[in-house]
Amino acid sequence: MASTTKAPEKRKEKPSALRSVIAGASAGAVEIFAKTRTQLNQRLSGADKLPWPKFGPAWYAGCTTLIIGNSLKAGVRFVAFDQFKSMLQDENGHISGPRTVIAGFGAGVTESLLAVTPFESIKTTLIDDRKAAKPRLRGFLHAVPIIARERGLRGFFQGFVPTTARQAANSATRFGSYNFFKQIAESYVAPGEKLGAASTFGIGGLAGLITVYVTQPVDTIKTRMQSIEAKQLYKNSWDCGGQLVRNEGVLTLWSGALPRLVRLMLSGGIVFTMYEKSIELMDKADPDKKYI
Repeated sequence: MASTTKAPEKRKEKPSALRSVIAGASAGAVEIFAKTRTQLNQRLSGADKLPWPKFGPAWYAGCTTLIIGNSLKAGVRFVAFDQFKSMLQDENGHISGPRTVIAGFGAGVTESLLAVTPFESIKTTLIDDRKAAKPRLRGFLHAVPIIARERGLRGFFQGFVPTTARQAANSATRFGSYNFFKQIAESYVAPGEKLGAASTFGIGGLAGLITVYVTQPVDTIKTRMQSIEAKQLYKNSWDCGGQLVRNEGVLTLWSGALPRLVRLMLSGGIVFTMYEKSIELMDKADPDKKYI
């Protein structure tokens, strides 16, 4: 009688740190002007609200920051997640749902410290500066020395606590939901067969949708805390959240959710698809990992 013993499953190798950085940077999501502008405008009266500008340079305030920052933060996010995931998985290379969430949380904290908080502080300051009658800041390179001179190192970590909370919640929710739905989808394909780009894009988009509504209140508070007037208006993040609820209503915590929803669903699909395909491409180009 033929033996029906199943061969042990081959442990899946994690990508190298360099490959994670390259793939993550290649998959960096593009921030949009609308989300931050919508949130910062909420506290102005109807007569004082800054109108939507004509299409042109004003739409891209902070764009240089995004080009530089998004590649860096996506690279940090994915390499940190892969490292935490490697530490938390079992001897067969499997990782449970709760541990995936923990790995995502750790990736978010790392990303916030090394990339997100400094770059988003500059970005939000640039966009908020456009509300002045005579804007002072001309762009990323011009803003950096001014922020350093006027606010010191703390100027680049303004809103660090809410940003880190937002980023940790984002990554925990995003990676957790993505891996959950990915495992379900992979159960319907043949062993060893990879998901197609369309499936990966759809799963990434779904993860983005879930992430928005779970983390939007933290994102709104983070944006307010990074505004120029935050030091005069709020004692801390808790005070900011309390004032928003008391003065503007609880739904204000979800202000900017719609443009962020569009962005994160699209970027979620793009980011995860690009990351997976970049890793596959590097595996094919250098299977022995001699160069990358």
